[in-house]
Amino acid sequence: MRILLVNWNDRENPQAGGAEIHLHELFGRIAGWGHEVHLIASGWPRGVPETHVDGMRVTRIAGRHSFALHARSAVRRVLRAQSLDVVIEDINKLPLFLPTLTRLPFVAIVPHLFGTTAFAEASVPTASIVWAAELPIPWVYRKAAFHAISESTRDDLVRRGIPNERVMVIHPGVDSRVYRPDPATPRAPHPAFLYLGRLKRYKGVEFALRALATARQARADITLDICGQGDDRPRLERLTRALGLENAVRFLGFVAEAEKQRLLRQAWAVVFPSPKEGWGITNVEAAASGTPAIASDSPGLRESVQHGVTGYLVPHGDTDALANRMLALAADAGLVERLGTAARRFAEGLSWEAAARATLAHIEHTIAERERKS
Repeated sequence: MRILLVNWNDRENPQAGGAEIHLHELFGRIAGWGHEVHLIASGWPRGVPETHVDGMRVTRIAGRHSFALHARSAVRRVLRAQSLDVVIEDINKLPLFLPTLTRLPFVAIVPHLFGTTAFAEASVPTASIVWAAELPIPWVYRKAAFHAISESTRDDLVRRGIPNERVMVIHPGVDSRVYRPDPATPRAPHPAFLYLGRLKRYKGVEFALRALATARQARADITLDICGQGDDRPRLERLTRALGLENAVRFLGFVAEAEKQRLLRQAWAVVFPSPKEGWGITNVEAAASGTPAIASDSPGLRESVQHGVTGYLVPHGDTDALANRMLALAADAGLVERLGTAARRFAEGLSWEAAARATLAHIEHTIAERERKS
């Protein structure tokens, strides 16, 4: 099968995140099974324009902020030059409306749509563009098959007008051999919590800081490590100082894979206070490591955390509720271990291999359906 895949970033892009991990874990395997995968993504100043990553041919064009202006032309060129079986667009930023360029079978992968949450991150003009760009999706992608990564994303698509029968939910996986408990890396000796992800305003990291300030009024030994990069870091550092948390919070920036695994194993819980996600890959990486999660009871996150089983869900933005859950774990190391053990069992039921095979089956079904209707 010959697949044209389009996403804003590839895994090697410095701006890559969970969406790119998801994309490469799936399509790297599909390429490894003998299928031709050509990925078109954005470039960056030191990124080579043509390369191979995870068995996929990668063509990089334009840059992070200009990709939307040039991607459609690049797709047209590939459509003219190559014989393809299917086109797949990963809609994780602005939709590119690629179904208007081809009559080939089409699959739209949707981690999540921003909707009004865009206004929590961007200026009103920019957020308005994102919000408005999502409105035509039900019409422009009316003949596409949809791959949603959670029930929350599926429900969002259905509310927007996509027929339920056209949406396949395929949960992401996790590598339970890499992310696993290790007796050589015990839990931290004091209640240490961890945020791991992009430092963007819409991620809600400030709620974790405010909850920590509240919790430390009762337990002065609670700490928070914040790992990741993003343009919200200066604001979060100012808030840390304003809350008097300089000795309780570490901003570690980008951490290498081995250090990430160590931090996940030693944390008493990861904290994920976002208002909306497609899934919450950090929660399941923590789960595989035997570490529970405290997350907002918001779309996507409520699928990656089983409340009271693998961690806890709290109302988004309720810093008192978040602080109370942090204190409950801080007071009961046995509870941390029980939740962590259940989280590991949950993670063992998720695999990238199964997700990739389900993705391939969905693509093959989409092609067969188009041929049947032709």
